[in-house]
Amino acid sequence: MEVKLLHVAEEMGLSTRAGIYMPSKERLVDQDSKTLIQLFVNRLDSVESVLPYEYDVFDFCKDDNERRPSENLGQVLFGERIETSPYKFSFKKDEKCKKLCTKTYVKDKTEDKNMLDFLKRGMQLNYQHHWIVDNMPVTWCYDVEDSQKYCNPGFPIGCLVTTEGRAKDACVINSEFNKKNTFYIFNHVDIKLTYHNGEGEGWRGARLVAATLEPKSINNADADKPTCEGPPMEVPGEFSSDVKITYTYSVSFEENNNIKWASRWDYILVSMPHTNIQWFSIMNSLVIVLFLSGMVAMIMLRTLHKDIARYNQVDQEDAQEESGWKQVHGDVFRPPRKGMLLSVFLGQGTQIFIMTFITLFLACLGFLSPANRGALMTCSVVLWVLLGTPAGYVSARLYKTFGGEKWKTNVLLTALLCPGIVFADFFLMNLILWVEGSSAAIPFGTLVAILALWFGISVPLTFIGAYFGFKRPAIEQPVRTNQIPRQIPEQSFFTKPVPGIVMGGILPFGCIFIQLFFILNSIWSHQMYYMFGFLFLVFIILLITCSEATILLCYFHLCAEDYHWWWRSFLTSGFTAVYLFVYAVHYFFSKLQIVGAASTILYFGYTSIMVLIFFLFTGTIGFFACFWFVNKIYSVVKVD
Repeated sequence: MEVKLLHVAEEMGLSTRAGIYMPSKERLVDQDSKTLIQLFVNRLDSVESVLPYEYDVFDFCKDDNERRPSENLGQVLFGERIETSPYKFSFKKDEKCKKLCTKTYVKDKTEDKNMLDFLKRGMQLNYQHHWIVDNMPVTWCYDVEDSQKYCNPGFPIGCLVTTEGRAKDACVINSEFNKKNTFYIFNHVDIKLTYHNGEGEGWRGARLVAATLEPKSINNADADKPTCEGPPMEVPGEFSSDVKITYTYSVSFEENNNIKWASRWDYILVSMPHTNIQWFSIMNSLVIVLFLSGMVAMIMLRTLHKDIARYNQVDQEDAQEESGWKQVHGDVFRPPRKGMLLSVFLGQGTQIFIMTFITLFLACLGFLSPANRGALMTCSVVLWVLLGTPAGYVSARLYKTFGGEKWKTNVLLTALLCPGIVFADFFLMNLILWVEGSSAAIPFGTLVAILALWFGISVPLTFIGAYFGFKRPAIEQPVRTNQIPRQIPEQSFFTKPVPGIVMGGILPFGCIFIQLFFILNSIWSHQMYYMFGFLFLVFIILLITCSEATILLCYFHLCAEDYHWWWRSFLTSGFTAVYLFVYAVHYFFSKLQIVGAASTILYFGYTSIMVLIFFLFTGTIGFFACFWFVNKIYSVVKVD
């Protein structure tokens, strides 16, 4: 079902060709004319480095009439840089060993040495090409264990045999790659384009339904008349003599009417690693969480029902000797310390919560599939900008309830504090990318556009929300607050604030960590993420678990006559973000092979942004669940 959902947008004609929106009927290829098929190239990236680079930075063959399709905000933020390539094919015209260009590196030229060193560095770090034909990734399909076929949406520049004679990465595929301290560059590709013929189905033309390639390393004896036969193309580790690399390609066309155009992504997604193994794990996680939720709900309902019945039946004299949550009714709604900061966090958290819900809902419907490049990020940013009003309203209303009077400071902090922290972090990361010459560095114009969206749309909307929030009366509490604060009795270890907060984040984290593995893979290991149906389900489960864990711990603390629940309810579920950070650190050291200080700083810089957003998101869920619970229980007991 997940794979099929992915193609809803393509069937509705919302797909893109290298970022340009066009209706699906324009994808028809006229079989009679030799329609020109343009291959696009995207940025190159590596699992060993966070720094992506544009195709042109490496010294490959370039298109004489290079064009760049217009890119949306999401593509720019993710560092996608799509451009035309010299690979151009005529439909149904097979080509055999066609030469693109020859690159010569003279050993005495410093410029040539630098270019070759950069190319070798790319091979050493296993940088991958990402090519696109008709908005389809050109995949490299090869057999893995258990006769499974894995289709990689990228292929390496080349590979390295180390000075010890160990074949790294793709060098293991060919026994001829065996010379020590030698790089082998993939300078030839065999491309196969599969098309669906429409003549038998009542429509004229053809549609491309698959694009695969096989990279090869070939040292052509005659660079002017290549035969695409011979030993591998060696690039010695030591640049002691001139190096000449000839780039060639072969292309063939194959008709396959069994693959429908709408399901043409299936062969890539079905082969994605870990997808089959994880279905059981996800279901197992959901069953555990639902079971725990049932337990929590049952304990809460039964215990509370007895408490309320007992409190409402006893005489006033007996009540004096009672202990429990009813005893703190005169203090439970006492405004918290640092109420300004809490209200600001809750305003921002509300904004993030609504943004996440709408984005995931649209992704479930297939509108934000991998076929729509950059759509997920664009949708999130636009929604965040437009949701300034709820943030301002929630923050102002709660601040007024806490008895705050510095409303100008409240509005400014709501509009600027958390977005400012995220932007400062993002700007520092961008500086590092810019210094390193990476394609992921956001252009200055885009940064100005983001600031314009923030200050021109989001901030005014926050002010409007705050205006309406302050106009409304403060939230009415069900019980009056005493003038003199009640003394809190000595607490046991488990009802002290810190142990409660630390325990509170375990259960919500337990229900997301499997999905977290997938999400981190899609960000850092450049794998496609398409299981939005399961992600939305996990989002709902996270919502329920955060609420119930916070309510349960809040109830225990109130029973222990500790009425400081405002901040604790926010931090209890918000502590899930700390576990997320710990998992991200574990993922960095155990799953990634990232090398270099710049890449490490970038990883933890971007992770910090994720952790802050997740902290506000989960903390807000916990707070409002607890706020509803406390209001509910104190409104049903008789208080004299």
